[in-house]
Amino acid sequence: MGDFDIATMIQKITVFVIPALLAITVHEAAHAYVAKYFGDDTAERMGRMTLNPTAHIDPIGTILLPLITLLMPGGFFFGYAKPVPVVASRLRNPAKDMPMVALAGPMSNFIMAFLWSILLFVLGYFVADTESNFFFKVASVGVIFNLILFAFNMLPILPLDGGRVLMGLLPANMARSFAQLEPYGMFIVLGLAFMTGGLLFNYWVYPIVNVAQSIINLILYPLHALFA
Repeated sequence: MGDFDIATMIQKITVFVIPALLAITVHEAAHAYVAKYFGDDTAERMGRMTLNPTAHIDPIGTILLPLITLLMPGGFFFGYAKPVPVVASRLRNPAKDMPMVALAGPMSNFIMAFLWSILLFVLGYFVADTESNFFFKVASVGVIFNLILFAFNMLPILPLDGGRVLMGLLPANMARSFAQLEPYGMFIVLGLAFMTGGLLFNYWVYPIVNVAQSIINLILYPLHALFA
């Protein structure tokens, strides 16, 4: 029984770790590649413009937090990577380019959720017992984890990507005032997450996840219709 429990736990962790590691790695690499495209090669020079997960691992966000949330009741799982350094002044047009660099991360998660959804469709069509299929479980986690990461990062609070997009859209004087909140941003996010009784997820994360999932389903509808 003990061996079975250990084996089950290892499989459960693996099912979550594979898509989560891919999600946060591609997210940060996307920031780096787009920043380089617009003129800032800081991330490249620091070895962060890579799909090697070890370059993006944050001890707390990539290891400790996911492990804690995975072992907590309810099946909630979350984590993040070490942010990619971007020097706005090195971009060709900081005011216009920085929002694009910021959007690159969440959009990469949306694209990955779409790709995982395609894999889910293929496996669902060809695999008889999807509930016990390891790859089906991985793909399922891949979809929801990427969509949650997409929605969470679009919060208009610095230092999250949504905050950087908003800052790029604000007039210069308002953007400077907004930027002063960045040192307190993560405290604000954590406060919203843990002190509002789930309001952050119920009124921001999950609605965005549902809309994004609906868009993916709409794109994949021809496939479903073709193989129905």
